[in-house]
Amino acid sequence: MGTKYEAIELASQTGAVVLPRDTSDPLMTTLSPRTYLGVGRGERVVIASINGGRCAQVAAEAPFVFAGAMLNAGAIADAVALILNARPDLCLTIVPCGERWHDPHEEGHLRFAVEDYLAAGAILVELPHEKSPEAAVCAAAFLRSEGDTFSTLRECGSGRELRSAGLDADVRDCAQLNLYDTAPVLRKRRFARWDRSMLD
Repeated sequence: MGTKYEAIELASQTGAVVLPRDTSDPLMTTLSPRTYLGVGRGERVVIASINGGRCAQVAAEAPFVFAGAMLNAGAIADAVALILNARPDLCLTIVPCGERWHDPHEEGHLRFAVEDYLAAGAILVELPHEKSPEAAVCAAAFLRSEGDTFSTLRECGSGRELRSAGLDADVRDCAQLNLYDTAPVLRKRRFARWDRSMLD
């Protein structure tokens, strides 16, 4: 969801939980991947994201919307390839979301995020289908950084911010390639585990 208040409302409607960063402030939600290490299997979680959440809301009318990262790039590519092979009438759009703030500062409302660009490239290199020039450049960027992706992410703008906040472990966690075999797909306002039966 977009704002923390929207996330809390959705959680109350769906029996989900909104994970806090600071236990003294239940409205302070977090996108930190380490926050989810203690979440039980099958537990529903709502996060507040003025960027990713908004992108998911806007894209919800598309037949298939996946949430991909470096961590599950191969699983996303496998799911997408299956869909494209079964549905040649469809095409694929990958959106490296970047970072967006409520209030503009010296960088404006939106900042390009190299971590999202490289994650998109990690997905694209696994797809044998024809690629646009933009997609080919994105895939090439990932291949160029593949030998030392962690250092690239650690030294990018977002990585430096996380390290300055004591969240270096978050950067290391997110730099892992294909750690998970799950492809989350948007279904009825929530992401569920992809299953090929969803093609039917």
